[in-house]
Amino acid sequence: MWSWFLNFIYSIISFFQGFLVDWGLAIVVTTILMRLLMMPLTLKQQKSMAEMQKLSPKLKELQERYADDPQRLNEEMLKFYSENKFNPAGGCLPLIIQMPIFIGLFQVLRTMVPQEAGFFNILPWLTQAPNQVFASQDIITFLPYGNFVVLFGLLTLLPMLLNQQTENQMKIMAIVMGVMMLWFGWMAPAGVLLFWVVSSAWGLVQQLIINKKTKQETIAEEEAKKEFVPVEVNVVRREKKKRPRKKN
Repeated sequence: MWSWFLNFIYSIISFFQGFLVDWGLAIVVTTILMRLLMMPLTLKQQKSMAEMQKLSPKLKELQERYADDPQRLNEEMLKFYSENKFNPAGGCLPLIIQMPIFIGLFQVLRTMVPQEAGFFNILPWLTQAPNQVFASQDIITFLPYGNFVVLFGLLTLLPMLLNQQTENQMKIMAIVMGVMMLWFGWMAPAGVLLFWVVSSAWGLVQQLIINKKTKQETIAEEEAKKEFVPVEVNVVRREKKKRPRKKN
């Protein structure tokens, strides 16, 4: 099954390479095609995450209210997620879907793609890792490889840092993960870095657009609420004066 999957990835890339000539460009087109196919899923999830940011004050209120009762807090948070139709683990789904492709492309570049495959003159050898290029080539040739390693780490880190709901502890974990990705990118084939950079950049731009749109919708909703706030009028009732009675 895994061999079939590897052959499938290779056949798609080699198909595009057949008329694009460049192997790197073929990987870029394959990545964009994959992101387009995943778009309904990622759009739904990113919209859900953006909506959740609007509800974060309520979530923090629950956390403060039941800080001393973890079991009740868990129950209330599950109820909160259910009422707002939000899956906190759903944000990992696009990443989980990409991981088999990521690992498969790693093996395809190691064993199936020609050694001379490159991405124009930017990355002359897609099958070589940055550490190999650093050891065998001059600094000018290595520089694009080094830049892709940095992008590889940053584009893993930025989506979590841009999410306003991410707690400080999670942000620290994101930074640690970003550093680990730098180390992994240093030893990964350049073609894998190209795939991940294009895919992550696409996802990041998509997330920024959705966040901006959601923010505008939130501002519009708040303005609409202000317009329909009922005006309180203090009405002071006049005291009824007693009518003078006629004296007999």
